[in-house]
Amino acid sequence: MKENIMIIGASGQIGSELTLKLREMYGAGHVYATDLKEPARDVLESGPFELLDVMDDKRLIHFAIRHHITQIYHLAAVLSGNAEKLPMQAWHINMNSLLNVLDLAKEVEEIKKVFWPSSIAVFGPTTPKKNTPQLTIMEPNTVYGISKLAGERWIEYFHKRYHVDTRSIRYPGLISYKTEPGGGTTDYAVEIFYQAIKHGRYECFLDKKTTLPMLYMSDAINATVKLMETEASSLSLHTGYNIGGLSFNPDELANEIRKYLPGFRITYKPDFRQDIATTWPESIDDRIARKDWGYNPKYNLSSMTELMLREIRKKLNN
Repeated sequence: MKENIMIIGASGQIGSELTLKLREMYGAGHVYATDLKEPARDVLESGPFELLDVMDDKRLIHFAIRHHITQIYHLAAVLSGNAEKLPMQAWHINMNSLLNVLDLAKEVEEIKKVFWPSSIAVFGPTTPKKNTPQLTIMEPNTVYGISKLAGERWIEYFHKRYHVDTRSIRYPGLISYKTEPGGGTTDYAVEIFYQAIKHGRYECFLDKKTTLPMLYMSDAINATVKLMETEASSLSLHTGYNIGGLSFNPDELANEIRKYLPGFRITYKPDFRQDIATTWPESIDDRIARKDWGYNPKYNLSSMTELMLREIRKKLNN
């Protein structure tokens, strides 16, 4: 049976790159991009796109039935930094949008799989910081983290109770040159490259020694697709899988950038996002993801930095 895939939040950081990858794999006409705002030109011009609000459950179900959707990637969310500014609104959007999608998958028989992104934000100040285990203490104290932890419980509930094939990854901070930062606590690791090239300096909103798990975007996209392509019988989890990749702090990243831009200067002015970051892990134990579905990231700090600087230079010159 030919897959028809719906991506909710296709204009965002993950969605814009995932849409193009899935169109390569399944054919452009079988991957339906949706969002509240228009996406980048390559998404808009490479296949079907529709303005759609995931909070509108009636339009959502009509869309899924009309296009015979078989898989949903639900990526729309209010991210960590922005969620702290509008906590009730963020909770409402993050939770109700997920429940709309899960309910849709329960009711529409054609929908076989749902992907929903979790995050390292599910962890909290009482979680072990180094090599954070898959199963551990999870006491998040941010709205974003609370919504992600609740979301993990809901997707497992729908899997056990209604046999919806739900799949999820706890993304670390994601680094990409293709889309601008969207209000996350790890966004400094994207902003720093733009500011280094444009101005030769950057004021970081985290402390210099704040080590966090990170992942280059193509590794995240490949992991997402690999998880969704894996036979259900191989999966031992239907909550968020831990995945790691890189772990570094702003000072280490700045030193790496200086190998290519020796005059680069960084200063530090921690804001409210520092309080969020200090509750998150420094490194991740992802052995279960490696065993269950062969997770294997390719980029290290050096190769990621070189690629980011090269591609952002190209982008800005164009």
